[in-house]
Order: sequence, then C-alpha cells, then structure tokens
Amino acid sequence: MTDLNRILLVEDSAQDVELTLAALAEHKLANEVVVARDGAEALDYLFCRGAHAGRAPDNPVVILLDLKMPKVDGLEVLRQVKADQSLRTIPVVMLTSSREENDLVESYRLGVNAYVVKPVDFTQFVEAIRRTGIFWAVVNQVPHGPARQA
Repeated sequence: MTDLNRILLVEDSAQDVELTLAALAEHKLANEVVVARDGAEALDYLFCRGAHAGRAPDNPVVILLDLKMPKVDGLEVLRQVKADQSLRTIPVVMLTSSREENDLVESYRLGVNAYVVKPVDFTQFVEAIRRTGIFWAVVNQVPHGPARQA
C-alpha cells in the first residue's frame, strides 16, 4: 500500500496509544501518526494554534478519537470539528471503551463517522485497529481540495 496519509490519534491512555501505534505500524497503515494526549491538544493541532501554530495546514486523513479524556472530552472535540467548515469533512472514528448507549447516540448525532468499542483482549484490539486503519486511512477516499485545508 502506497501514498499513505497522516492519522490523528487522540488518546489519553499511554497503553492504548502504544498498542494503537504498534498495530498501525505493524500493518503499515500510515506514514505518520500524530498523537494528542487530550482533547485540548487535539483542537490546538486541528486549528493550528498553540504549540501547533506552525504545522503544515494539511489535515489528517482520519481522526481516531477517544471519548473519555481530561480537559476536553471526545464529544466536544467532535462537536467543534464538525462545526468547522475546513475540518468537517475529516472522518472521525470514535475509538473508545464506552459501551454506553447515550455516548453512541450522541456521537452519531454530532456527526461521527464510526463508533468502535476497544476490545479488552490484545489480539482483538490489534485486529480492530488494523481493520479501522485499513478502511479509514487506505480504502476510504477523502476530498483534498480547499474544504480540507485549515
């Protein structure tokens, strides 16, 4: 697989970050994975502000977003992404341990593209990341025109 793109992983659990990065690398599913450790850092990255003010203006091909995080939770990140003209076309995959129906319903109401519950089993976790990565970072086609620029 060639011409891979950047993924934004928004996750506060160091263990889940490590597992996700390992799964994506093992299956060569991204050229670059940017990790934001909480929702506030993710928003700074996406809106090119704070420590990310000088980053290249191109957006990630997909956002893998945890739901329960400190500072700004995943639902608020999702709300702001889908409300912004230059970000709303980025696919957002909620990658969470929450099986709460309210979280699922609210995520879809706000425009999430997929909701994936993280398996507890290591092998199943890696497989879930592999499948998610293959579809959203490789198979899925996203616009690359002005609507995708920050």
